[in-house]
Amino acid sequence: MTSSATLKTTTTGLDLGPARALSCRECGHEVPLAAEFACPECFGPLEVAYDFTGVTRERIESGPKSIWRYASLLPVPSTVAQHPNTEPGLTRLVRAERLGKELGIKRLWVKDDTGNPTHSFKDRVVAVALAAARELGFSVLACPSTGNLANAVAAAAARAGWRSVVLIPSSLEQAKIQMTAVYGGTLIAVNGNYDDVNRLATELAAEEEDWAFVNVNVRPYYAEGSKTLGFEVAEQLGWRLPRQVVVPVASGSQLTKVDKSFRELGELGLVEPTAYRMFGAQATGCSPISTAFAEGLDVVRPVRPDTIARSLAIGNPADGPYVLDSVRRTGGAVADVSDTEVVDAILQLARTEGIFAETAGGVTVATARKLVESGQLDPDADTVLLITGDGLKTLDAVADQVGPSATVDASTAAVRQALRQV
Repeated sequence: MTSSATLKTTTTGLDLGPARALSCRECGHEVPLAAEFACPECFGPLEVAYDFTGVTRERIESGPKSIWRYASLLPVPSTVAQHPNTEPGLTRLVRAERLGKELGIKRLWVKDDTGNPTHSFKDRVVAVALAAARELGFSVLACPSTGNLANAVAAAAARAGWRSVVLIPSSLEQAKIQMTAVYGGTLIAVNGNYDDVNRLATELAAEEEDWAFVNVNVRPYYAEGSKTLGFEVAEQLGWRLPRQVVVPVASGSQLTKVDKSFRELGELGLVEPTAYRMFGAQATGCSPISTAFAEGLDVVRPVRPDTIARSLAIGNPADGPYVLDSVRRTGGAVADVSDTEVVDAILQLARTEGIFAETAGGVTVATARKLVESGQLDPDADTVLLITGDGLKTLDAVADQVGPSATVDASTAAVRQALRQV
């Protein structure tokens, strides 16, 4: 599959760091670095292949306090940090003892990506996509999105001085719509679900030669940004891999790229290549990968999403089969949880660790609890939960669950009376 954007791009003179080619995940066929996303031989998805050189812990540790400390492991120009960008990454890894006690996990950490510039992990992938798009000759940053990506694309384009075009389902949460619109780009709401929006974006990507759709025609580069989550977790744990990671799953790319990051770190000798297990978390109202895993299938059947976890509401996940490969290869699993469990988990994480997650974070925490109860998650192993977005984006999910403990007159007597009653 070739888009018109691909035709204007060649590898001559490109600076994409250690990236050497695009490789098909199905047949292994390689093509030169360009704005391609599908193999010309078998139409399988393409991903970035590398020739890594000179990567050391010391080099990484002396780098910027952002994802660009890992530039030597990403498909980005050597000058990437010199261009205006949102500088995402290096978010905190929280030792979650109180949550761990309630979940029954002895050594638990939360990777809190709510601290990124637009308060989700999408800032990571967009920053990498923008850096590659600039090198590939594009001038407009675009995307179809369930919300967080829309925020990140609009902000990154504004920071870089680019035009942005963002397509979203018209049913998206108002907070995410407003957080995208505020950056001044073009925001188009489409009557339909995410899969409808994604199909429209794919058609536009073939027609608009200057538009870099981050998760379509430059998807191989964009997806690599998720590796930085794995790189940071390993570095923050003292250059070692956790035994278990629970990842929220929408398209599935994040889980597969965290897995890829752990393998690359081991192959490069940056960590001891110890065994680890990948676990995927989905909402029951949009759980095609969890269903396929439970039924022992290799094919992921599309579904129509119906869940409050809209950031995970991708009914036809592009990386679904590769998520199944990853969790099965590592001895992990994929599970799903109800919307009620999602809300309970959001409140539990906030109450125990002071971290307010969006609905995707509730899916992660609730799934971890379910996996412990079912015996699939080892309660004695070092475990990391990925919390990928801020709860301020999905306030509606908890609006009827939280509020003032009491409303009183302005007197100490009234306050004391209320305290006795709550």
